[in-house]
Amino acid sequence: MPAPERRIIHVDMDAFFASVEQRDAPELRGRPVAVGGARARGVVAAASYEARRFGVRSAMPSVTARRLCPDLIFVPPRFDAYRAVSAEIHAIFARYTRLIQPLSLDEAYLDVTAPLRPLGSATAIAAAIRAEIRTETGLTASAGVSYNKFLAKLASDHRKPDGLFVITPRMGPEFVAGLAVAKFHGIGPRTAQRMAELGIHTGADLRRWERAALIARFGKAGGFYYELARGQDDRPVNPDRTRKSLGAERTFETDLDALGPALAALAPLSARVFAAAAAAGHAPRTVTVKVKYADFRIVTRSRSFAAPIGSAAALTAAAEALLAPLFPPVRPVRLLGVSVAGLDGAQAAQLGFGL
Repeated sequence: MPAPERRIIHVDMDAFFASVEQRDAPELRGRPVAVGGARARGVVAAASYEARRFGVRSAMPSVTARRLCPDLIFVPPRFDAYRAVSAEIHAIFARYTRLIQPLSLDEAYLDVTAPLRPLGSATAIAAAIRAEIRTETGLTASAGVSYNKFLAKLASDHRKPDGLFVITPRMGPEFVAGLAVAKFHGIGPRTAQRMAELGIHTGADLRRWERAALIARFGKAGGFYYELARGQDDRPVNPDRTRKSLGAERTFETDLDALGPALAALAPLSARVFAAAAAAGHAPRTVTVKVKYADFRIVTRSRSFAAPIGSAAALTAAAEALLAPLFPPVRPVRLLGVSVAGLDGAQAAQLGFGL
């Protein structure tokens, strides 16, 4: 007897940190709010939808955010409050399934193929979860429902904020065909750019390529892209998933050969990585800097610390110390990257966003 078709829900809280702040401080409602440090080396951890209309985004340097939105209100992060609300939300999830894969404090996949509360459909379960979140926390969540994780994530993004969207098996392949590959969860900016250079702009373009050709161009990931282009994704919802590292990279339009521009590029990368680690409730202990030269040769330098790294400024300083000895470079630099590891579940309250 064939296995039942999977039913996957992706739940994503709307502007989570900022929404908690607006909920708890009514004077902030309807106003542009950024959670994070307002100082020169601060970083935006989250932005309200009012702030996003001005182009303010998470992981953006605070000075840039202030320039885009002069009336922006900065509030310091309260990780204890966010973790408490996240626990409430996950308790709601647990009423419906034991197969919950958290991605961060505000986002998770749920496999409801065999739910604890049969409500007739995954769509009905998603609607019930969103209603309970609103009633019990005063916050809104967006949800996507589909037959795999890839499409469930696309579906939750499709109707944000405060939306619910379903991608059925009949809809899946055509929904993917009309979507820009840059919007595919799992295809980052660098890969999207490489695909664009090959004439691959949409799912339909990607679908025209044979599996072997994609693997030849993109390595093992090429086989994954082949499946995504057809609306296929066999990855399970894994409750035991743990993230080992977080990172960010930048490929330069013009290769670098001086330390000053390299350090200038390193700071926002470090800020983005720190914000992502904090949002996931992690306190990293290991920093790695990656340098890719014009000939595509790669070198990395790492350092581990006894105590968790406590701010974006501290992470930037550690990355700069690792990078500086590599300059002047043996050849021009085409890419820089920063990553952190040692994500051992340390308390996010130790993180300070450079406040």
